[in-house]
Amino acid sequence: MARGQTGSAARRKTHETGGSGAQEGSVGQDELLRYYRDMLLIRRFEERAGQLYGMGLIGGFCHLYIGQEAIAVGVQSIKEQGDQVITGYRDHGHMLACGMDPKEVMAELTGRAGGSSKGKGGSMHMFSTAEDFYGGHGIVGGQVALGTGLALANRYRDNKKVAFVYFGDGAANQGQVYESFNMAELWSLPAVYIIENNQYAMGTSIERSSSETRLFKRGASFRIPGEEVDGMDVLAVREAAKKAAEHARSGEGPYILEMKTYRYRGHSMSDPAKYRTRDEVDEVRKTRDPIDHVQELLSKNGWADEGALKAIDAEVKAIVADAAEFARTSPEPEPSELYTDVYLEAAE
Repeated sequence: MARGQTGSAARRKTHETGGSGAQEGSVGQDELLRYYRDMLLIRRFEERAGQLYGMGLIGGFCHLYIGQEAIAVGVQSIKEQGDQVITGYRDHGHMLACGMDPKEVMAELTGRAGGSSKGKGGSMHMFSTAEDFYGGHGIVGGQVALGTGLALANRYRDNKKVAFVYFGDGAANQGQVYESFNMAELWSLPAVYIIENNQYAMGTSIERSSSETRLFKRGASFRIPGEEVDGMDVLAVREAAKKAAEHARSGEGPYILEMKTYRYRGHSMSDPAKYRTRDEVDEVRKTRDPIDHVQELLSKNGWADEGALKAIDAEVKAIVADAAEFARTSPEPEPSELYTDVYLEAAE
């Protein structure tokens, strides 16, 4: 069987068997409209980022979140003030879901002084303690140990906060992930580990790279509970995240959520994604798109007609256009910025 056919079969099976299901009756009109707007903002932002990259205004690597929007929006919808978020380098969507200013995020992508990290972090290394966002990290799986450290700080302070630690299916095979799992369970740390399984890691299908493809079971040997979730359904994500956060917050220790999702673009902007067929991508877009799913729910409940949805899209496009213009015109950092924020000087 051809490689593309194998991937398609696996994704059809995932869609049929599911995991946590959506609780449609538990969400109201305003909340569902907010999820729709937040996911649409991420998608339009990423589409514009891709354009700026093609124009040469964004350098280095650029990993887009298109297709995975329901995960960051769904999880962070139940986040409490002070809970931390940390992720890898596909991080723009998480920043926006945390509430970071789109202008500052886009300016950081273009390396400008108005960026959230003063133009020194770029796509993969943004940071905002004001929004409890602890990065953007370029080392595959490296953020899992750091996120576990955030959870350790929460336990030490007994502040009832939870660390939401995101990583992908490729990072799930890294050794430091399992060292972190072991430590988190031994010390009952309040961590929710969120595996964004987009099926292909950097460019190899999970069937070819992992002997155990049900990644939510990776914590079993450490006695960490986990479950599989439809990561293309924002309501299913929200419900699963709420359950996992309550488990961690109550002192029961860590929890693993495997979000079955799919990225529409390549691993990064430089990846032509020849390891899968166009028909496979189109099929997911047609049948499982997370934004289309919410749009259908809004229409079915009579909560938003075509005109209302177009108005939201126009509003979001205007926000993204402003962010792109700010990123294009914001000045570059002064050379002296090379020497700032390198070391912390202890107060005397």
